[in-house]
Amino acid sequence: MSRKLIIIGSGPAGWSAAIYAARASFEPLVFEGPEPGGQLITTTEVENFPGFPDGILGTDLMDRCRTQAKKFGAEVLSEDVTSVDFSSSPFKVTANGTTHEAEAVIIATGASARRLGLESEKALYGKGVSACATCDGFFFKGKQVAVVGGGDAAMEEANFLTRFADKVTIIHRRDAFTASKIMQDRTAKNPKIEVVWNAEVVEVLGVDVGHVTGVKLRDTKTGETRDLAVDGVFAAIGHVPNTGIFKGQVDLDEKGFVKTQPGTSLTSVSGVFAGGDVQDFRYRQAVTAVGSGCMAFLDAEKYLAAKEHDA
Repeated sequence: MSRKLIIIGSGPAGWSAAIYAARASFEPLVFEGPEPGGQLITTTEVENFPGFPDGILGTDLMDRCRTQAKKFGAEVLSEDVTSVDFSSSPFKVTANGTTHEAEAVIIATGASARRLGLESEKALYGKGVSACATCDGFFFKGKQVAVVGGGDAAMEEANFLTRFADKVTIIHRRDAFTASKIMQDRTAKNPKIEVVWNAEVVEVLGVDVGHVTGVKLRDTKTGETRDLAVDGVFAAIGHVPNTGIFKGQVDLDEKGFVKTQPGTSLTSVSGVFAGGDVQDFRYRQAVTAVGSGCMAFLDAEKYLAAKEHDA
């Protein structure tokens, strides 16, 4: 049986699309995937989402969205999509060995922040370890933080964090940044920023007390280690879009993000749409993801109406 709409992903974009679609009686099928709720489930307190002046836990926000979508008639499967076939309509989406068909598909699989790959980092994620200065910088007023990376993203994060932190230390494994000159100049002129060259983080300290107390650094030239006391660690080494199953199905850019037509959610395949961080490498906020999820449904609704009219 083919249905009207399938939504792949359960972060802010996926749930936004699902809520709109369910309220419009489309009875969408939503695949939650391996990390229901997306990146927000790794965030403790969300204080910049409109309507929650006292903040809300990321997990609670996503649970509310899930409940809302189901209330209006969305069907939710806690399964991971393993393959798709967008070569002809109806489109095919396979999960847990079963293939589902739909006239339209919304891709909302998000992106994953690149991690340092340390067990201590994992243990302290949301407890001083973050990958989003815009989301969590406010919690480090008057404190000292470290930013790991050497590209534009690291420079942007470091400069933003100086609005709150007393001191920001950039840790870079090489002796020169890869960031653009303008971002390097801006960073060099900021009195709150210091740089530790030729160093890599080998351990995030504070697991025993439940919050970040510092980092253990290893000199990439001498191999010597030392501890640096900080209250927070921000990994700014990029994001990876979750688009592995879409290669060869829709057009992706050089970084792997789904390409959409400017100002829309339309992909290279008519009837397939994308919203949220899977196609947004610039803003990466829950609020913008919610907006683009809404856009994806409205574009899908328009597509389906036209298709029905032409039938």
